[in-house]
Amino acid sequence: MKLRVFAAITLGAAIAAALCAQSRADRFRINQIQVLGSHNSYKKAIDPELFGLLHKADPAGYSSLEYSHVSFEEQLDLGLRKLEIDVVYDPKGGLYAKPLGLRMMKEAGIAEIPVYDPGGEMQAPGMKVIHVPDVDFRSQTYTFRGALRRLLAWSDAHPNHVPIVVTMNAKDSGADFPGATKPLPFDAVAFDAWDAEIREILPSSKLLTPDDVRGEFPTLEAAALAHAWPTLGDSRGRFLFVLDETGTKLETYVEGHPSLRARVMFVNALEGRPEAAFRIVNDPITSFHYIQKLVRAGYLVRTRADADTVEARNGDYTRMHAAFDSGAQFVSTDYYLPNPNFGTGYQVKLPGGSSVRWNPLLTPPVKDLPFPE
Repeated sequence: MKLRVFAAITLGAAIAAALCAQSRADRFRINQIQVLGSHNSYKKAIDPELFGLLHKADPAGYSSLEYSHVSFEEQLDLGLRKLEIDVVYDPKGGLYAKPLGLRMMKEAGIAEIPVYDPGGEMQAPGMKVIHVPDVDFRSQTYTFRGALRRLLAWSDAHPNHVPIVVTMNAKDSGADFPGATKPLPFDAVAFDAWDAEIREILPSSKLLTPDDVRGEFPTLEAAALAHAWPTLGDSRGRFLFVLDETGTKLETYVEGHPSLRARVMFVNALEGRPEAAFRIVNDPITSFHYIQKLVRAGYLVRTRADADTVEARNGDYTRMHAAFDSGAQFVSTDYYLPNPNFGTGYQVKLPGGSSVRWNPLLTPPVKDLPFPE
């Protein structure tokens, strides 16, 4: 009996200590952390037979696509807190239901072609999750709504997680093959539909939007430059979406929404614009000091530890170290798990081995402050 009482007291003390540590961490802001994430998080491997056909035609081009990811849930369980989801616009449904790559395999005499979309989800109207239509079409989930439902379910089961950032590309180009699908452009209607799908699946309590950050500041950028990002305590269990586009697509998304008012997604806008708050800077080596300048100024930044399989094939960690040292809050990799086929053991882990660490440039000046897991 005494042992049980002692054990209960010990457990209670441990829980209280953990909650106290978290409450200390939760006073600080989301731009003061650094997390690891994945690039093209939804991507499955190209069918080996199809990859062989494509690689033969363009070895250099298709070698860069020789990577894949485990499920969203597994990535999040491993500690990743930044994902990437690319979508194509399919308002009527069925545009991407019959990838050209399946026909290419059949015409090449491949007898057993893996099943694609057995439930017919690609026939439904709405955004679809695809890397390169017709050739790199295998995804962890077929529809964007399906992806959101899975993320919501994981979040509900882990309500205390730090905010998860999801960067997204609006895919409007296809494969360069005769008969390939021509993706639809992203116009204002498409972007409104994209925002609507996010709000349809995720309640407002699960979102961190530009309106949440801007608050009473005159512009979103003014809030970022004031380091007025929400605290960790106010952000746990939520998602922050980012449109990773420039040019016409960015301008179309911003039009009619000054400082991103009423929009769901942040955008990759250059400094000096009212909607600038989140920057995508892919190369942490050539842009190392630029990233540091952005982070110190108050922007959130995503960079990449590796790209196009180069670092993984060579076992080169130079770019990874630069990414973490730059202070970018979000560092993407394709290799949180190593690819055994490359033989280098290349693997990216957040320094310290946790899922979250304090940002090396913006670490709170508090002694013995625990990481904000």
